[in-house]
Amino acid sequence: MDLPPNVAAAIACIPLIGGIIFYILEKRNGFVRFYAMQSIIFGGAWFLFYVVASIVGLIFSKAPAIGGFLAGLWGLVIMLAYLAFVVVWIIATVKAFTNVRWEIP
Repeated sequence: MDLPPNVAAAIACIPLIGGIIFYILEKRNGFVRFYAMQSIIFGGAWFLFYVVASIVGLIFSKAPAIGGFLAGLWGLVIMLAYLAFVVVWIIATVKAFTNVRWEIP
């Protein structure tokens, strides 16, 4: 592609969509492909977490007597988890833009 590798890797960090596009289009640059594959896996994990968290939240909200409390508490846990996902995504994008290979823990 005609983009500099650091810019392409930073764009590839967009979960799932950016990763899939750049993994298909970029065949030569291993740095961009690394971040594209990492983005695909990270986006898949984020989506899977969303599905499981939604199911657990639905189960908690239907619990008799304490359902509202459990659902509210679960909502706070989910907000913290989403915040962690966004922080990791921003760190990965910055590392990609600065030409540093960083594996998401």
